[in-house]
Amino acid sequence: IKDWDDLVKPGIKVIVVNPKTGGNGRMAYLAAWGYVKKKGGSDAEAADFVSKLYKNVPVLAKGGRDATTIFLQRNIGDVLVTFESEVVSVDREFGEGKVDAIHPSISIVAENPVAVVERTVAKKGTGTLAKEYLDYLYSEEAQEIAAKHALRPRSQTVLKKYSKTFKPLQLFTVNEVFGSLADAQKVHFNDGGQFDKIYTVK
Repeated sequence: IKDWDDLVKPGIKVIVVNPKTGGNGRMAYLAAWGYVKKKGGSDAEAADFVSKLYKNVPVLAKGGRDATTIFLQRNIGDVLVTFESEVVSVDREFGEGKVDAIHPSISIVAENPVAVVERTVAKKGTGTLAKEYLDYLYSEEAQEIAAKHALRPRSQTVLKKYSKTFKPLQLFTVNEVFGSLADAQKVHFNDGGQFDKIYTVK
């Protein structure tokens, strides 16, 4: 197993989170779809590829932790598709070398969303503090903390320092391929959307 193409081969069992119940699953699905698009494929080709991928999914996990448990404790599947930060958690929890971490050639930027909620900060009078915290998250110091916890840093300096953890990948954003997360949700994950068309619960 080296890249996305290997996950659609007959007989390969892939463990992934249900994109209708977990963000980890949505990002995995969008990453697979975007992989085809970034290589010049059409939406029809992407749909075909993702359909083949989900035919190799014996059971959909409810969330990221559930997927890891299915894969490592129940020993189901050949491949676990998850966030790269989960690899570090797996190494810490189950022992280094328990899994082979494979980084695909192309993947999606999956960041923890952060925002200042104007109504809340207005009510609590914490607007300045919230904005300062938001700014701090992208400082070199905070990016270093993120990297130590296996969250891919935005800072190129910190990224280089942690090159053993973060392999060089061709990354694309949700907006680049799908317009926005809201658009992706509507087209792919809402009831009757693209995911429902390609996946039938086993």
